[in-house]
Amino acid sequence: MIADAATGVALALRGEGDPYALSRTLRQGDALALAAIRVLGADALAPYALGHRAGPGGEDESVVREALAAYPPGVAASDVSVWSYRGLIEASHAFLNGGADGWPRPPEAGAGWIGTDPWPRLSHRASQLAALALPGLAPGLAEALAARTDDLSRGFVRAVRRQDWLQAAGLGRWLARLPEVPPTLGLDGGLAFVRQMSGGDARVALHVVAARRFHGRGW
Repeated sequence: MIADAATGVALALRGEGDPYALSRTLRQGDALALAAIRVLGADALAPYALGHRAGPGGEDESVVREALAAYPPGVAASDVSVWSYRGLIEASHAFLNGGADGWPRPPEAGAGWIGTDPWPRLSHRASQLAALALPGLAPGLAEALAARTDDLSRGFVRAVRRQDWLQAAGLGRWLARLPEVPPTLGLDGGLAFVRQMSGGDARVALHVVAARRFHGRGW
């Protein structure tokens, strides 16, 4: 179901397929659908960032609210889980027309790891949060990651060499958003290569399409 949902988002970002509606892809009351929304995080709403926003109080809003209620981060949740949850709330405020009323309060998400993690660990965590590379989301996170662009670039190269296509795609997507990426990295060709070699992985395709659609990288 996660792969099907990711494929639907990628098609919408490319302007293909039927008009996107989250509630048509992932329906209310389906536990697997709600889990898929939590896994995709903000990306579940990425097509609405293009300006084709859902109406207030509709089924899309309801299914996101249900997913947030069903899978909140626990007390011992990882920073990645908390950031992902927070990002889905931010995306709901930004891309749905329901306003801020009635949504869960965004939890505080730790960011100290961005400055202290060694670059392999940093790369792993950042790639898991690639959905937050959507325009306008998590500006504080993006600013902190920008200070470690060189380390994320090292992580991207390492992931490609290890054929970890999902991590490479997630890091490439962040690098597409961040300023001052080294030209010697060859990000555009690298992203295209990652997608080609991933064997049709739906989440890899989503990251690469998003990097292209929102940041003009990966052609």
